[in-house]
Amino acid sequence: MQTKRQSLVETLLNVGIGFVITMVSFYIVFPVLGIESNPAKNTLLTIYFTILSIARNYFLRRHFNKKLKH
Repeated sequence: MQTKRQSLVETLLNVGIGFVITMVSFYIVFPVLGIESNPAKNTLLTIYFTILSIARNYFLRRHFNKKLKH
């Protein structure tokens, strides 16, 4: 069973790694797809998806911890 703090640390580490992978991916995938972009747009998109990912991962982890507890 994880504490809320452990869930948050796991989520932040997981999403932090995803943040770096996403930033690099935008520079590879966007040109292949013909999407015009720049570093500011890439960073903004990555931050947006990172926030969504943190919330999703944290609440899913807490849900399953609560479910396993009962």
